[in-house]
Amino acid sequence: MEAREPSQPAELMQQIVLLVDKESPALEAEGLAAVALASVNAYLAAPDLPEWRAWAAGHFGKSVRRADARTYPKILAAFADELGGVEGECGKGRAVAFAPLPQGTAPKKLAKLQVSGTALPRTPAERAEWLAARGPGEAELEAAEAQPDAQRGDADGEVPGDAVVLIVNDDLGMSTGKAAAQSAHALFAWLLRAIPKDIERVDAWLAAEQPTYVRFAAADEFTRLSRQATGPLIRDAGRTEITPGSTTAFVL
Repeated sequence: MEAREPSQPAELMQQIVLLVDKESPALEAEGLAAVALASVNAYLAAPDLPEWRAWAAGHFGKSVRRADARTYPKILAAFADELGGVEGECGKGRAVAFAPLPQGTAPKKLAKLQVSGTALPRTPAERAEWLAARGPGEAELEAAEAQPDAQRGDADGEVPGDAVVLIVNDDLGMSTGKAAAQSAHALFAWLLRAIPKDIERVDAWLAAEQPTYVRFAAADEFTRLSRQATGPLIRDAGRTEITPGSTTAFVL
């Protein structure tokens, strides 16, 4: 790795923490939507912070970490005010994002949270299997299996007209954490483009309480839908998991 000159500013990273509750997990689509919403909500809460301008001028660096049901509220309580943390929620999905920080300067309690290996169940059936593997009570398992196929956050069901739909490239085999970061890139890039060019859509989305859905698309469908994208196509730098230049996500 090339050494950074002393005068060169440190890269800014937005830290995001996704709740991964092993006793009551969100579906993957809900988790991705929650992370994307948390990312933009942190910006919308204080858009005049100089860190946002410098960060947006770069490559929107994000680090999606995970916390369990005991740790997540502690992180929220400890750093929401100090680091400008704002939550995003979608169905069972819940995440908190902070204002950008120079890389390597995140507080220890935040920095020690795991980044790699984050996974959430894709479907209600997978969630039922997840709970069964942990030995849930019969009533809890039946409740999990009874969840409808069309969850809020899953764009395979009916989508309201004011909703934003995130299309994620399913052929890349991204982990939940990686796909969440790419979804956040896509929503943020769409928002920055839409504010000056399509503010009516942004206002309608905000007024409707930010309905946000995720659709996992195989390569052919991803390419076809990309022609209808209303936000930039996100291409990954290839630092983790996938080939550099891979197109990962966009807003439909």
